[in-house]
Amino acid sequence: MWRPEDRVREPEQIEERDVPALNRMFTDAFTDRYQRDGMVGIRVPPLNPAVWSYAIRLAGPGAMLWRDEHGEVVAFNLAHHSGAEGWMGPLAVRPDRQGAGLGRMIVETAISRLRAARVTTLGLETMPRTIENIGFYSRLGFVPGALTVTLGREVSQRTSAQRSVLLGELEPANRTAVMAACRERLARAAPGYDFAREMTLTQELELGDTVVIERGGAVEGFALWHSAPLAEGRGIDEVRLLKVYASGPAVFLDVIRAVERCAATLRIRRVAVRLQGRFLHAYEVLIARGYDVRWTDLRMTLGELPEPRLGEGEVLLSNWEI
Repeated sequence: MWRPEDRVREPEQIEERDVPALNRMFTDAFTDRYQRDGMVGIRVPPLNPAVWSYAIRLAGPGAMLWRDEHGEVVAFNLAHHSGAEGWMGPLAVRPDRQGAGLGRMIVETAISRLRAARVTTLGLETMPRTIENIGFYSRLGFVPGALTVTLGREVSQRTSAQRSVLLGELEPANRTAVMAACRERLARAAPGYDFAREMTLTQELELGDTVVIERGGAVEGFALWHSAPLAEGRGIDEVRLLKVYASGPAVFLDVIRAVERCAATLRIRRVAVRLQGRFLHAYEVLIARGYDVRWTDLRMTLGELPEPRLGEGEVLLSNWEI
């Protein structure tokens, strides 16, 4: 019997000229997923091309697409690694070609690439109510972890914070030195992890910035954030935290206050945090500060490549969505 996957070409590296085709498929595939989960009123908008550029450049050779026999995009998967941390997303198969083995192929291809990069963590996120996806990933060796809870809060122009460093305000030499200090501090908590590429790309593409908390001349926490809108054609309405490290609860609070101050300075009215549920004290800090729960995703990791154990009180938030 003829099978659709038999006529799918080998993966190609995604280039920025592919973004319009990716956006069409992204919108169709995720809208279809929501509708099959009963959320019939949701239409997923196309992503901001600048956000796609960030994701494509960040993934590099791990940004892959597949074409059908007519040369049309039929699937894509972006496999990222930040040093020893590997994750994949977004990924999708065109709705008319689902159920024929393409999903397994694109996930297994990404797993192979990330293993070759010698990652010690390999994960993804999916909707917790989508039991088909959870079962699918489980059959490929992924196991469920805690929920990632998205929280948000309106910020005030009067927001106060401890003095902090903003990478975008530093001269190049000082910026390089501070980024190196962030890398060294993160590596002490999670060996092999490195968010320098994310920080650099964020600056180059003018998507946001990184705020750094220092104590006694040493880095104790930082937050990489984006203010560029996620959806194409939308205005700037929130600051989103992508990567956060804090050496303890008090430093985490200082990081959040510093990001809120950045948002207020830019006259952006909301801050959004995707918080992995294993950091309960950080969750309590946000709830006490007035953050509301807005969304949940299920964190899953490949069984033998889990997330690192941290020291007492440390917080490491790493967004596995673009």
